[in-house]
Amino acid sequence: MMAQETATRPAAAEQESPLEHIVQHPLIERPAKLGPLTPNGTVTVFSDQIAMIALAGLLLIVLVPMMVKRRRGRSGVDAMVPTGSSNMLEAVCEYLRKEVAEPALQEHTDRFIKYIWSVFFFVLTINILGLLPIPVISNLFGTHLGGTATGNIWVTATLAIVTMVMMVISGLRLGGKAYLAHFCPGPIWLAPLLVPVEIIGLVAKVFALAVRLFANMIAGHILLAVLLSFILAAGAKSAGLGLGVGLVVVASSVAINFLELFVAFLQAFIFTFLTTLFIGMSVVLHHDDHHDQHEATAH
Repeated sequence: MMAQETATRPAAAEQESPLEHIVQHPLIERPAKLGPLTPNGTVTVFSDQIAMIALAGLLLIVLVPMMVKRRRGRSGVDAMVPTGSSNMLEAVCEYLRKEVAEPALQEHTDRFIKYIWSVFFFVLTINILGLLPIPVISNLFGTHLGGTATGNIWVTATLAIVTMVMMVISGLRLGGKAYLAHFCPGPIWLAPLLVPVEIIGLVAKVFALAVRLFANMIAGHILLAVLLSFILAAGAKSAGLGLGVGLVVVASSVAINFLELFVAFLQAFIFTFLTTLFIGMSVVLHHDDHHDQHEATAH
């Protein structure tokens, strides 16, 4: 009996999926029939990744006001001079405004800058929370929390769809007929060909925005999971082999974790940059033509 249990444990270790620590773990489910959206006949009400999204929002709501209030003094000029974390936060916001938002949004910068800041810090916080060993600690209490929510295509797709809604609505509000004319840049008789192409291009932008963040965030976690599974597989063969492989894997994992920390910041910036660029393409229409026409009228 003991021999059978001993033989079963290595087999279970070898068969454990390396994606077990990456995929979403539902904590509360309810029966639902939504066709392809619910292949198992259930809808997830709460999961480990939803918990990370809520935690990221809570941290931003609590910490950002605390960071902003840090000033050099309590009165006079010192009360307006940021220091410490407030200075860092202001520097990041100023960079996003001057170097990212203003070149793309131009005169519409003030209208969208709060959304741009919110997107950057929200995605960055979720990415960093995904690097913390929260699942290891939560497993001690018999549950599974933690993980990178931006490693879920549904999360990144939702963020991308919100951006698309802002693109379309803002384009219609600020551009009106000029925005609609943007879907047919050629002669009107080419509209049956150009309009579908432009609509496909709009959907492609949103698809690229969602997949880029999802793929980059999940790739590093998959690589770490596969490397760590090598230790289990080698340990199932012999303790010495497991120790030798473990030393190499741990050293590699440390290097990959530093790389993932860089990727967390980089992907938050890229997602914010592309969001700003796509919104700018919808609200800043024919700027050069209007500028040239204005100069001609002035002359």
